[in-house]
Amino acid sequence: MSNGNSNQQGSLKQALVAGACAGTAVDTALFPLDTIKTRLQSQQGFLASGGFRGIYSGLLSAVIGSAPGASLFFVTYEATKRLMSATLDNGQYVPLVHMVAASCGETVACTVRVPTEVIKQRMQTKQFTKTSAAVSHVLRTEGILGMYRGFLSTVAREIPFTCIQFPLYEYFKRTYATMKGRRTEPYEAALMGSFAGGIAAAITTPLDVCKTRIMLSNKNQTTKHYDGIISTMKRITAEEGTRVLFSGLGPRVMWISIGGSIFLGVYEKALKTFVQLRILDDQL
Repeated sequence: MSNGNSNQQGSLKQALVAGACAGTAVDTALFPLDTIKTRLQSQQGFLASGGFRGIYSGLLSAVIGSAPGASLFFVTYEATKRLMSATLDNGQYVPLVHMVAASCGETVACTVRVPTEVIKQRMQTKQFTKTSAAVSHVLRTEGILGMYRGFLSTVAREIPFTCIQFPLYEYFKRTYATMKGRRTEPYEAALMGSFAGGIAAAITTPLDVCKTRIMLSNKNQTTKHYDGIISTMKRITAEEGTRVLFSGLGPRVMWISIGGSIFLGVYEKALKTFVQLRILDDQL
């Protein structure tokens, strides 16, 4: 990414493909840990939701959504950042530019990410065994809006997360570059991104728990379904205690920390390769 987020300036088309590579790589590599995190946050409990059995359930839906979701993020992020940077060229606005660009990227990416998350998480908790069955059931019982259950709660989780992660990420990179007297390498930037992501993940875990409960909920279940991030947070606190809001904190922090390294590492490496070999180098 440019302007401090990337050591290589590439075209939006290169960012699109590099993002697809990064998204697919990280979601495939860390899917088992994501499954464990989801089951820990489930209302049914870890063991009832499957325990350590079938930890690759829902992998297909995750892989299908990984490439387009990550591509949309990076293209929107880069386009917004370049547009804002041209307007706000004062250095004091750089953190704001990164925060707004990342927030826009996350919001657009969620249009793809949320439907795949809905299907993936219901399979991870053993509600379904086949992707096609999960999709048809959601569409039949809840309609197309059922595929976007938890959209607002996901966005409400992602924006605070990215607004914490990116300023930290930029600070780590800037401090390291000053200390070393040179620009950071892609693998070094990826490591710093994993640190920033781990901190942001821990802070936003309660939002993630609420998002998971809302996505796993459906209108036909016997108990009252979860609807709305504030009401869900209040209900969990009242019925199960505040501690439950931090369920899955360990796997979530581990998953995002390692994932941040893989995600940014693959993205930076792919982008650098595309630029050096002049692959897809025509500007969009």
